[in-house]
Amino acid sequence: MDDIDAMFSHLLGEIDNLSESLMSAADPAEVDCASHTENRFSFGFTDLNESLNELEDQDLDALVADLGSKLNPQELFTHEQNSSLTDNRTAPATMTRQSEPAAALPSLPNTAKSSRSEPQTKADKIKLALEKLREAKVRKLIVKVLMSDSSSKTLMVDERQTVRELLDQLFEKTHCDQGLGWSMCETNPDLQTERIFEDHEYLVEPLSTWTRHSENKIYFVSRPQKYVMFTDPQLFYMWKKKKACLSGINEDTKQLLIKEHFGGSTVIVPDLEGTLYLKEDGKKGWKPRYFVLRASGIYFVPKGKTKSSSDLVSFVHFEKVNIYTTDNYKQKYRAPTNFCFMLKHPCIQKESDYIKYLCCDDEHTLLVWVNSIRIAKYGSVLYKNYQAAVKRTSTLQTLHCAAHKDRSNSPQTGPSASKTTNVEDPQEPPPNFKPPPPPEHVQV
Repeated sequence: MDDIDAMFSHLLGEIDNLSESLMSAADPAEVDCASHTENRFSFGFTDLNESLNELEDQDLDALVADLGSKLNPQELFTHEQNSSLTDNRTAPATMTRQSEPAAALPSLPNTAKSSRSEPQTKADKIKLALEKLREAKVRKLIVKVLMSDSSSKTLMVDERQTVRELLDQLFEKTHCDQGLGWSMCETNPDLQTERIFEDHEYLVEPLSTWTRHSENKIYFVSRPQKYVMFTDPQLFYMWKKKKACLSGINEDTKQLLIKEHFGGSTVIVPDLEGTLYLKEDGKKGWKPRYFVLRASGIYFVPKGKTKSSSDLVSFVHFEKVNIYTTDNYKQKYRAPTNFCFMLKHPCIQKESDYIKYLCCDDEHTLLVWVNSIRIAKYGSVLYKNYQAAVKRTSTLQTLHCAAHKDRSNSPQTGPSASKTTNVEDPQEPPPNFKPPPPPEHVQV
């Protein structure tokens, strides 16, 4: 280890010497010019506020103006739209990355506010400069979200926005029914998978794992199974009973199950177990194994062993994997059925030996396993997402109903309400007037 440290120190020294030699070889005039134009506002980042206070007023004004010119949202938005169109000509894509990972772009409300009232005091200028510098470090993406009717909506998303916030934006853009099942889903055509983004996720993070020419897409669709563990908790916590008994559970029993399993300090994971088909690594065959769900992950019973906890072998842990439903794996991988799901790291975008493929006998079993894994992985966060979604949906529906009621009760206004009909008025047709039919060659 001492030799390695010595070698590493020597290597760092060589790098420093090389950097100094390259700097000294550059044209002094060019270096001075670049430092004058690009580093006119040089201040330490150890204490940014103190450094800004040390600037003269004219330098501070120039800094704010310079940041404002570089952080023009309209220019960047136009640039990103053009980039998106260019990328779509070469390969289908639903996401356009910024040319620089930390491309600067201020939030529109702050920009509009600053344009209406210019900062007067030095403290206001420093505050504005800090806001712009903070915005410059935020990653932003232009995302095209596809709808179920083949239309699309374009959103500008930064790394601080959650999926819940983006769903609210899409509610306003699409005027949909705002039900609990509406979701943003990621599809991967190479793996033939789909995953529902959880409401608490920051969308930029999973999208950053896509390759530049990825064929992945984002859809805004209704998925009723998104919160099925709260609308029908008996399917997960009374799964050993017959389906006929589960369908007769009343609402009070459902609320009691939710309170019992989600209302405490920790979430109780369904004690799910059963036989699933496992696709063997590097092979086309699927073999049945007995799997058991625990809070930390999935375990299986080795051949010839019992179902006791001491004999269970770890299959996968949930910390660094997401769960995906699949499409037509009976044809793609010769699965026993098409009711399959996979567990993989989000960075894996192609077929890999590190992907875990599992197959269920029927759709109901798939529903129970997929959502039980979501309960185990996200725990109380999933319940908080559900409560926030219920509250938000109820508020939006109340506002929508109130607005509709106001429109229906309000008296008619405008020219048609105030103007009386006058036959002598050339602009007003008589009461029994019927327009002539359009010519045959004109499409109406």
